[in-house]
Amino acid sequence: MLQSICVYFLYFAIYSIIGWMLEVIYTLITKKKFVNRGFLIGPYCPIYGSGLLVILFLYNIEIHFIFKFLIIAVLCSVLEYITSYIMEKIFNARWWDYTNDFLNINGRVCLETFIEFGLAGTLGLYFLHPIVSNTLLSFELNTIYILTIIVFVILISDISISFNVLNKIKNKIKKESKDNTEEINKKVLNFLKSNNYLYRRIRDAFPKFKIRLPRDIVKKIKSKVRREM
Repeated sequence: MLQSICVYFLYFAIYSIIGWMLEVIYTLITKKKFVNRGFLIGPYCPIYGSGLLVILFLYNIEIHFIFKFLIIAVLCSVLEYITSYIMEKIFNARWWDYTNDFLNINGRVCLETFIEFGLAGTLGLYFLHPIVSNTLLSFELNTIYILTIIVFVILISDISISFNVLNKIKNKIKKESKDNTEEINKKVLNFLKSNNYLYRRIRDAFPKFKIRLPRDIVKKIKSKVRREM
């Protein structure tokens, strides 16, 4: 039981790293520069590790690869949508936005990412996962346990530091919430640019970052503007 938990956790970590590498390569190709993608400081994007569950779910199911492609694309898109919604509600900010992209749903997912998720997941299912699985299972049990402990400590430390940074960004948004949304957005972006690397990295990793204030705060701001006018 413990061995299975450790193996699945290492699968999660490996695919999180591979996902980060894909994001970095995509940015290098499209923007001609290196960007440390994702919420976390280290070289991993947990949303891709979470997508691993889809791969494992479909791994031994005998259906046509087209259906597997569609299932992977749909489930990963649902995961991206939920992640976007939760992060917006927690931190009052939209971290990525596909509003101007073709066939998007509330700017959280779009057709382009749907296809990309499907292709990446299908390739991972048929070609990558067998290699990763065979390699990892070839390790001695003690090696697997040691790797799990090391990766777990690194990941937990990274999550603690990263969410501390995100909470400070959230507090900055709250502090500036007396202004209109556009002004808040400018002040928060300047705050990210003028601070240390951990904050500047967030700005580079999410170039479409926008403030999304709760409705009650937006109503108060509008009421204040009306009174001043």
